[in-house]
Amino acid sequence: MVDLLVIGGLGVDIRAQVPALPLPAADSLTVPPIELRIGNTGAGVALAAHALGLRVTLVDVLGADPAGDVVRAALARTSVRAVLAEAPAGTRRSVNLVDPAGRRMSLYDPRPWSGPAPFAPAELAALAGEARHVHVSIMDWARDALPGLRASLGAGVTLSTDLHDWDGENDYHRPFAEVADLVFLSDVRLGERAGKVAAGLAPRTVLVTGGAAGATLHGPDTPVRVPAATPPAAVVDTNGAGDAFAAGLVAARLGGASPLDAARYAARVAAAACTHDGMEYPPGLLPRD
Repeated sequence: MVDLLVIGGLGVDIRAQVPALPLPAADSLTVPPIELRIGNTGAGVALAAHALGLRVTLVDVLGADPAGDVVRAALARTSVRAVLAEAPAGTRRSVNLVDPAGRRMSLYDPRPWSGPAPFAPAELAALAGEARHVHVSIMDWARDALPGLRASLGAGVTLSTDLHDWDGENDYHRPFAEVADLVFLSDVRLGERAGKVAAGLAPRTVLVTGGAAGATLHGPDTPVRVPAATPPAAVVDTNGAGDAFAAGLVAARLGGASPLDAARYAARVAAAACTHDGMEYPPGLLPRD
C-alpha cells in the first residue's frame, strides 16, 4: 500500500535566472548558470509529497534521452517508486525564466504521445488499487485511462487533478475534472469568472489558487478564502509552489484534516517550497506537523 499514486507529469526544467520579467529587448543577456533538473507538475507533486513523508508511486512515460536520465537520477535519490514506459517523442521539457523575486514564466514542450496506450488498463488499475489517494496530471496519454482509473479505486480512496490555467471552456480538461473528487485550478485565466467555474464543478471540492494572493476553497458551504502563508525565508523560486500546495493538501487530508485546515497547511507547504531552488527538497524544509 502507498499513500499517493501520481499519474503523469514528468519532465525536465531548464531554469534560467533573468534580470526581469518580461525580458528587456536585447540580442543576448548574460545570466547565472543555467540548470537542467527534474521538473513538471507530476514530479512537483510527487517530490513534495515524498518530502512530507508520504509513500509515493509515480507512473508516466519518459524519453530514452539525456533529459530522461536527469529525471531518473533525481528519482533514484528518493524512495519514490517510478513505473515508467518509454516515450518515443522524448522527455517533456520546460524552460523556466525566473526573475529576482522568484516569479517565473514557463515555456512548455509537451512532447505529445502517439500510438497505443503506454500502460495496460489492468496495470494502472493494479497501481491505483494499492493507493490511498490518486493524483492525475492532465497528460494526453492519461486522458483515455480516466474511466478505468475511477472504477478501480477502492472504498474511501479519493482522486485529484490539477487543471492549471484552464479557461473554464476547453473541453480537453473536462474529463479530468469529472472523475475527480478534488480539483486544483489556477485563477490566471479566469479572473472574476473563477467562482462561477468552481461552482460549476460541484459537488467536487475545488481549490482555486492565486499565488501570493492565496486560494479560495469551494466546497459544500460558502467559498472560504485561504490566505497565502508567509515564507520562512527569502523567496528564490516559485516554480513548483502549486504542486507543493497540492501535495500538502493531500497529505493533510490523508491525515484526517478538514478541507479548510488542509488548505491552510498546504499554504504553508507552498510558502516553504518557494524558499528552495528546485523541487528536490532537503529534509526539514517543508513543514511536516
